[in-house]
Amino acid sequence: MLIQLAIRDYAIVERLDLDLHDGMTAVTGETGAGKSIMLGALGLCLGERADVGSVRHGCERADISARFDITQLADARAWLTERELPQDECLLRRVVTASGRSKAWINGQPVTVSDLRALGEHLIEVHSQHAHQALLREETHLRLLDTYAGQTEAVATLGEHFHHWRARRRRLRDLQESGDEVQARRQLLRYQVEELDQLALAEGELETLEDEQTQLANLEEVLGDAQFAADCCDQDEHGALSLLHHANARLGNAPEQTQRQLADALAMLSEAQIQIEEAARELHRFVDTTELDPQRLMEVEARLGEVHRIARKHHVMPEELRDLHQRLSDELASLEGGEHDLEALAEEVEQARDTYRQQARAIGEARLEAARDFGEAVQAQLAFLGLGKATFEVAITPRETPQAEGLDQVRFMISANPGQPSRPLSKVASGGELSRISLAIQVVAAQHSSVPSMVFDEVDVGVSGAIAEIVGQLLRRLGAQGQILTVTHLPQVAAQAHHHLHIEKRAEHDTTLTHMALLDDAGRVRELARMLGGVKLSDRTLAHAREMLDASQHAQH
Repeated sequence: MLIQLAIRDYAIVERLDLDLHDGMTAVTGETGAGKSIMLGALGLCLGERADVGSVRHGCERADISARFDITQLADARAWLTERELPQDECLLRRVVTASGRSKAWINGQPVTVSDLRALGEHLIEVHSQHAHQALLREETHLRLLDTYAGQTEAVATLGEHFHHWRARRRRLRDLQESGDEVQARRQLLRYQVEELDQLALAEGELETLEDEQTQLANLEEVLGDAQFAADCCDQDEHGALSLLHHANARLGNAPEQTQRQLADALAMLSEAQIQIEEAARELHRFVDTTELDPQRLMEVEARLGEVHRIARKHHVMPEELRDLHQRLSDELASLEGGEHDLEALAEEVEQARDTYRQQARAIGEARLEAARDFGEAVQAQLAFLGLGKATFEVAITPRETPQAEGLDQVRFMISANPGQPSRPLSKVASGGELSRISLAIQVVAAQHSSVPSMVFDEVDVGVSGAIAEIVGQLLRRLGAQGQILTVTHLPQVAAQAHHHLHIEKRAEHDTTLTHMALLDDAGRVRELARMLGGVKLSDRTLAHAREMLDASQHAQH
């Protein structure tokens, strides 16, 4: 589970170290206070896209880290083991600079953003406030049913078989149609690959060359500026040290009483003289020990010129050359291999098709078996959420053409009122109904997830009153099985939480900062009262909040 989130200079957060716990944690605050900031920071650690807007105004970089306890997460430990990463902890870190560059680490080892995203899938699930919109798409129905049926890994493997089958089939068709074109393509590839072999662009070399070129090209100007600064400090007629010396000398001739009155000023002038002398020595040392290297600058610019020339020749960006090199090398290897044997390739295509269809049928049987249980589980949650008259079912029909996900089309069907035929979810549910249906489906799916930590971002939109309290009870039940973070505006939901995280925005020193803190019992009462009655907290509102919290925390779920 997520046990700590540390944020530095992200959005309007200057510094935050947040310890998190198991169970259900409610996240509340006034509109615009920054609840989305916490989720955004967590999202960066999970591999979401970053931009320069992530960095707090006036800062050089944003630095976010998330620490997870994975002692009970076998999949996460296996993922780390497969990549030879340390397993003594699970610390994800992301740094975004003001220039827009991003770096990522797992347990102190540099990784790609896609690595963060891949590991994050084993650590935490995020159910957004727009999840009910995703439920209008049939691909979401298929994914949720597969999760419930425990077929996620099998479907991923099926996708690999499907893409392999399609690639071999395409290759066979190309070879059958190509004829002499294959030989011409082989010769072109040999020339292109040989040219890229000679370039031998190393990983990270382009970025290193660009940084070095910038530094070398500006070094002469930097040295001139440093010499000018040193001259300004020196003891010539117009230098700062000379002027300070004259100032000290003249004040030193003042009457003793005046000198006592100016004691602080004299001390500061003396200290300034010492500081400027030290600065002058440092500047002279820098100028004397730093040498221009025009030869190295020429070498760097020549190397960059060659990289850009070949990139233009291949109509790609310079940073894409390494990927291009790999793709062309792979294609050349395939052309020079034994794939010209059409009979053998045709047999391989047939075997790949049979393997795909066999696994697709097995997954289809598992889906059929799980669909009824899934439908009944959602139906039970709908009744709990005040939609007892609605009927929900999972319809599975054959696809017209094979897909990476299999041979089945999965569609969630619902009848809002007795006697009406079931229709697709997108054609029946109103906005309020859709929010409750979405929550029912997510709760059922979450109960069968292998990931114990989940974030629910305002999934209670569109509900209120008694239904809101039931929503809170549902989330609390899930929290009893793992860790639930739920962003909510509803006091009925927040009161059900085991823990309560409050977020507020404050103006400090002409800037706006977000603060986050776990509330104690008294703090929870005040926050619930605010959510119930607004800014002014009356005794009656506070009493209502206390009653709500006591009832929620002592209720048997």
